[in-house]
Amino acid sequence: MTHLRLALRMAEATGTDLTTAHRDGRLSQQDWAEMIQLCRGCEWANACPDWLNENETAEQAPCTCPNRHRYAALKVVNHE
Repeated sequence: MTHLRLALRMAEATGTDLTTAHRDGRLSQQDWAEMIQLCRGCEWANACPDWLNENETAEQAPCTCPNRHRYAALKVVNHE
């Protein structure tokens, strides 16, 4: 559950609407599962909660986030 929460918080902090992305077919269950797996394997995951606490809103996920590009891609589509 830890990494699920971290991924959800990162999406919220970056303004990435995962619900809409899923509903629109841009984020499959498999994609979401892969994002959680990447989060689980992240060496920076222990520092992530602190970053999230300090950055409730951010233009993008930090460069240390293995899902940074996924959040950015989903966010760009959501704002077009």
